[in-house]
Amino acid sequence: MFLTDYFNKQNNVISITRKQASDFAKKVAGDVNPIHDEDAKRFVVPGDLLFALVLGEYGLSQKMQFRFEGMVGDEVPLHFREVSNELIRVEDENDKPYLQANRSGDKRHCDKQLASFIRSYVAFSGLNFTHAIVPLMQEHQLMINPARPLVIYESMGFELTTLDFDDVELQLIDKTMVVDGKRGDVTLSFKLMSGEREVGIGCKTLVMSGLRPLEQDAIDDMIERYRVRAEQVS
Repeated sequence: MFLTDYFNKQNNVISITRKQASDFAKKVAGDVNPIHDEDAKRFVVPGDLLFALVLGEYGLSQKMQFRFEGMVGDEVPLHFREVSNELIRVEDENDKPYLQANRSGDKRHCDKQLASFIRSYVAFSGLNFTHAIVPLMQEHQLMINPARPLVIYESMGFELTTLDFDDVELQLIDKTMVVDGKRGDVTLSFKLMSGEREVGIGCKTLVMSGLRPLEQDAIDDMIERYRVRAEQVS
């Protein structure tokens, strides 16, 4: 599968280099969040890549819920553990958890379907900033720190009505943000479409940190920097 370019595996231990993580974020997810840059001081492996590796290893289940419990740095040795039929955990060598995946329902492991599902699912991240984050900041008249923008995944999940499809596309149906001081909890709801047929629903939750009063000039500058970075990797 195409994911082999984005991780290393030795003795059942997986690690991800800065370059692999950055390449996945930009080339597959279309995610130009600076924390995924190869030379970022606060470098973090994309949650989307961990999500993709779980699907690549264990296949697609009708109902799956992923909760991120820690941020993975450069070349951290990771163990993907199938704790039970319903639970998968991603931990380091000291049993520190980074991701928990719960699953239920029918399962399918088809490389073609998985590749399409993963590509479509993570590409949704590349649209989050302009299609969801900016409108929510404008709605609440708040913004993230333009000098140190920090938006990270907290959880993501989906529920499929069928596994009988080849291609899928995510379509945003709702976006909300709950503000607590300098923190914003964002929920993005979507439906999964295979052609004209709806095959499931899902949501992603993100955390926005360091919120402050909105300054339109700063927002415009962030949008322009995002546009330039997106063009550079397209």
